[in-house]
Amino acid sequence: NVSKDSNDDTEDVSLFDAEEETTNRPKKSKIRHPVASFFHLFFRVSAIIVYLLCELLSSSFIACMVTIILLLSCDFWAVKNVTGRLMVGLRWWNHIDEDGKSHWVFESRKESSQENKTASEAESRIFWLGLIACPVLWVIFAFSALFSFRVKWLAVVLMGVVLQGANLYGYIRCKVGSRKNFTNMATSYLGKQFLRQNTGDDQSP
Repeated sequence: NVSKDSNDDTEDVSLFDAEEETTNRPKKSKIRHPVASFFHLFFRVSAIIVYLLCELLSSSFIACMVTIILLLSCDFWAVKNVTGRLMVGLRWWNHIDEDGKSHWVFESRKESSQENKTASEAESRIFWLGLIACPVLWVIFAFSALFSFRVKWLAVVLMGVVLQGANLYGYIRCKVGSRKNFTNMATSYLGKQFLRQNTGDDQSP
């Protein structure tokens, strides 16, 4: 099902219907995608470590800056296009139509069974913990760089805030949008049932 938010031009669509038809296999571990879970944390944690230890690892500011930017860029792409889809069944993007109007599109995969839902709880915790904690750290680094007058690092830190904050914003919008559409559907259903009941009562002798 595809639904649009008239105010924000958002869409919720099912994510890869083919994946929903995969057979259920017995799972030895609650983490079904260990590689995705690893890289979900690897790039963003590595960028933070390099930033904190850059003066010990290398005397070259340019080398540290390039390394951090590459790690942040890889993290942005991986989280936006891979780990979000595999770990929590969500994906988002923005596109511009022919009229120049911006559209936010959100994809969500429906849970096929309670077993799949339980099995993904560990991955969901890892995903949201990494998604929220790391941008908070970059915000702290930004204030630290600003107040300590480390101007040359401010641009690098702000890039961390922007790239990781964008993914956080996108997935939060995805969650909120899904809940809002569910509420709208529930309200519409209850309204129809109420009207049907009143109509039946009016027609009864």
